[in-house]
Amino acid sequence: MRVGDVTGNDVLVRVEGLHKRFGRLEVLRGVDMALHQGEVVVIFGRSGSGKSTLLRCVNFLEDPTEGTVEVAGYRLGGGHRTRRKREQIRRLRLHVGMVFQQFNLFPQLTALDNVMCGPMCLPGAEDKDVRRRALGLLDRVGLADKADEHPIRLSGGQQQRVAIARALAMQPEVMLFDEPTSALDPELTGEVLAVMKSLATEMHMPMLVVTHEMGFAREVADRMVFFHEGVILEEGPPQQVFGATRHPETRTFLDAVL
Repeated sequence: MRVGDVTGNDVLVRVEGLHKRFGRLEVLRGVDMALHQGEVVVIFGRSGSGKSTLLRCVNFLEDPTEGTVEVAGYRLGGGHRTRRKREQIRRLRLHVGMVFQQFNLFPQLTALDNVMCGPMCLPGAEDKDVRRRALGLLDRVGLADKADEHPIRLSGGQQQRVAIARALAMQPEVMLFDEPTSALDPELTGEVLAVMKSLATEMHMPMLVVTHEMGFAREVADRMVFFHEGVILEEGPPQQVFGATRHPETRTFLDAVL
């Protein structure tokens, strides 16, 4: 287990010395971590501990205040967004799929069109090829029969599965999930987690997952990372984190959510 290892040729995402401040509030305080090929890392912790901010820095929805982020060979830091940097961010994002707490589907588009809209913007995209791949992705997430439905006619779990298919349509090298089930009723959570599990076990998709779903973490994660007040307080394989917690803060949090 490569706990804490930010080196190696199989690193897809590398975060080094990452700080993020909003005015006087320092949300991330010198974070170092990495995601390796085929690895699922579950990030957990209390609200406001910096988990979602980390993901948003990885794909530059937020610019780091200090430190660097490297994804698929693109290494960027904070600072002013020059024309060159904006282009680098665009290229970096082509390698990253992200699924949010809210589904963010286009309400005027069908499920199929939502999945197709990203790839159709790429140079050389052919409608029939994009459509075929989008239908295949909807089938993978169990929604082949909902291709022509609009989001308003889908349940929350179905909308989130469309959002996952939409992210996969860009053929990312890594997927980021920011509390993807927290807006769902408990009975709909399982169907989304089942899709995420299949991505990990069948596609071996590298994933950074912010979640409080500890059952998913226990079953699917290669590594768990506990955030506390903007730093990584503890990390390790699930059996260690659940069975031999090193820090009282981690144990207190787990006792509260389990």
